[in-house]
Amino acid sequence: MVAFRGPKVWLWRWRRNPLRRRGDRLESWVVLVTWALTLLGGVITGLPAAESVESNLARQRTECHSVGAVLTEDAPEPSGANGTGTGKVWAQVRWTAPDGSAREGQARVEPAALRGSPVTVWTNAEGLLVTKPATEAQARLRAVLVGGLAAVFVAAVPFVVGRLVRGRMERRRMDQWDEEWERIGPLWGRKTW
Repeated sequence: MVAFRGPKVWLWRWRRNPLRRRGDRLESWVVLVTWALTLLGGVITGLPAAESVESNLARQRTECHSVGAVLTEDAPEPSGANGTGTGKVWAQVRWTAPDGSAREGQARVEPAALRGSPVTVWTNAEGLLVTKPATEAQARLRAVLVGGLAAVFVAAVPFVVGRLVRGRMERRRMDQWDEEWERIGPLWGRKTW
């Protein structure tokens, strides 16, 4: 059964009270600093991380472009459990680089495509194969996920440290109460009337 604690009073840790101890004031500051560092640390880390990821992916979208290529070998059959895979397979392709030279490399193509079939590959400014850049929606999602994870991990540090400090303060307070009870408790056993 949960003990009744009375109505919730905002900012009770900072109100004047003759029963408030020095440890209560210290705990109030620990809570305030912990939450401030947790929120500020998360925001200060998460937003730049998200912006960095989104700008890098936007730069990749502008630097990479699609190029027509030709299969130089038959693409292998899909390698699923029953031979009916739905993904693409690796095959050797040939394309022309921006400087006009012929290049060859491995790219992901549709399974069972025949030699000489046209395929689309993505290259950078030097004509080297790269993966297809993320779309704007995919970049936004990645940026939100990376920024959110960075914020959570950085915010977790002051939060955990604050919880450990408060736990230590709580144990110390309980020990002090035990010591006081050992001194005062026996006096309550006497009858005063």
